[in-house]
Amino acid sequence: MVLGTAAVFTTSHIAATALITCGVSFAAALFALGTGRRADGVAIAVLAAGAVFLWRKSANMPQLNNDGLSPFSANDWLAPTLTYVVLGLYAALRHPADDRRFARARALAVLSAFVVNVVTI
Repeated sequence: MVLGTAAVFTTSHIAATALITCGVSFAAALFALGTGRRADGVAIAVLAAGAVFLWRKSANMPQLNNDGLSPFSANDWLAPTLTYVVLGLYAALRHPADDRRFARARALAVLSAFVVNVVTI
């Protein structure tokens, strides 16, 4: 169920959003990295889902959930931003085999996080 106005969301709703982000990010990562880099695709998907879940859960307050610029809330913009930062940290700690493909996979994961957050929450 998509809520048009603020309030707060249940943990299960936030978890479902994170799981959908995980699935879409995984598919996008496999597309960008190639099927031979499945472990990196899993890492990207899990980190994207974790970033979305942790951000949405910790910032789950009416002020941030209200659509200031309909249909976008502050949380819709910030969950993908945290995804970008988390995946950047991952790349810094575990240097990707192909920087260009990883950058593409990260961009698709961020885009996935944005679209999923707008559509599901």
